[in-house]
Amino acid sequence: MKIFTGAQVKEIDNYTIENEPILSIDLMERAAGKLFSWITKHFGRAYRFVIVAGPGNNGGDGLALARMLSAAGYNAEVYYVSFTENVSDDWKINRKRLEDIKSVPFHTITSQEQLPFFDREDIIIDAIFGSGLNRKVSGLPAEIIKKINISSSIKISIDVPSGLFTEDNTGNDPESIIRADYTLTFQYPKLAFMFADNYRYTGEWQILDIGLHPVAIKNIQTPYYYIEGSNVAELLKKRKRFDHKGCYGHGLLIAGSGDKTGAAILAARGALRAGIGLITCHIPAKRVNALISALPEAMVQCDTNEVMITSVSNFNDYTAVGVGPGIGTSPETAAMLHTLLEKCTRPLVIDADAINIIAGFKEYKWRIPENSILTPHPREFERLAGKSENGYQRLKKQIDFSEKNNCIIVLKGAYTSVSMPDGNVFFNSTGNPGMATAGSGDVLTGIILSLLAQGYKPGEAAITGVYIHGLAGDIAAEKRGMEALLAGDITDNIGDAYLKIKEEFFEKNE
Repeated sequence: MKIFTGAQVKEIDNYTIENEPILSIDLMERAAGKLFSWITKHFGRAYRFVIVAGPGNNGGDGLALARMLSAAGYNAEVYYVSFTENVSDDWKINRKRLEDIKSVPFHTITSQEQLPFFDREDIIIDAIFGSGLNRKVSGLPAEIIKKINISSSIKISIDVPSGLFTEDNTGNDPESIIRADYTLTFQYPKLAFMFADNYRYTGEWQILDIGLHPVAIKNIQTPYYYIEGSNVAELLKKRKRFDHKGCYGHGLLIAGSGDKTGAAILAARGALRAGIGLITCHIPAKRVNALISALPEAMVQCDTNEVMITSVSNFNDYTAVGVGPGIGTSPETAAMLHTLLEKCTRPLVIDADAINIIAGFKEYKWRIPENSILTPHPREFERLAGKSENGYQRLKKQIDFSEKNNCIIVLKGAYTSVSMPDGNVFFNSTGNPGMATAGSGDVLTGIILSLLAQGYKPGEAAITGVYIHGLAGDIAAEKRGMEALLAGDITDNIGDAYLKIKEEFFEKNE
């Protein structure tokens, strides 16, 4: 699924109106119908629905929704924020329709004092500003937003929370943005929804398909994408009857120094569950027995050092290489990594301490092999690329790092972003807060290593890996609850993740 800018959204709307063809007022009616369906599915008639509407098409959506709610027996009333004489044509039409039915109270407000007192039995529908907003909210609308935000009522924003820009909110006024509990966005997510710092505004967001024209969606180009199960199903390789373990690659995992043997075990188990043919773990000599006992399916290669990783000489004998989980950052380990980066010719996934070493030695950045996959969490990425003020700035740094170093960055988070050397970015749709637990990243490294070893292209391995990792975590959370989720639960449900993708997408397309 593509993610479009606010300007592109308007372009797609216009194309739909001209080429479906459909009148703009009828497209608004369609959008309002989707809003109505979602709201009435989740909330009953015990609530009072207070629609706070602006003068544009977002406000027009709100007026149409108010009419539909009233017709269905819901208690709905409109408070129009009057701060300009300019109102959209479709807003005028929906205002006339409300007047005709005479069942929805309509209040024009010119000060925040004219807003009603909101209580817990109210649901506030935010329809003040939509995705076309391009400047900070001020004046009366800002005052209204501040009053809405201090209420304890449930808040639902139409398309985007009023005041929030759809992409870059650097310099925006945080006090003049609606803090919604739910955002019902049309057709596709907005880029701003992908950033943690905007969650306080969007709350839980849902995509409502309003039938915008597929030709426009296909033809308008964007560097931003939202990974769905159908995308991953198209990438999955089919296994053939006479395949053997040699067909699915032999990965080398360099992991687990000191007291971090668990990192190696989790990553190796993730690789095996994700379908790799063979996995060899390069670990300190003293940790061999622990790994063999925990994971007899893995092979072991001993380092010459008993407690740390200092030398790996045969990494090009493998199909793919993973390095970093629990290796530490000692000078000896850093020297090993330097050699690996300089001489490795196999697909490479770099994680955890390996990233920290690269961040600590600036010259290492320029030695990252082409199309390597780096999997930092935000703090590790900060060490690599510097601090960022917000999620949008971090994304720009991520894109820049991928382009300059010709590598793939998997920046882990609620919507893990996968940036490619060509500037494209893919945001993951699976995963949950329960996965914020020790070892979860190690499992991801193992999954991506497994896919690389199986012959997936680096970009495909990264996209598929993060989706399967997140989906396995979602399945685990359904069984155990988010609070009880362990990294090992993710590995245990990788198989179920594959099955779910095949059942829901792959086999339907055969």
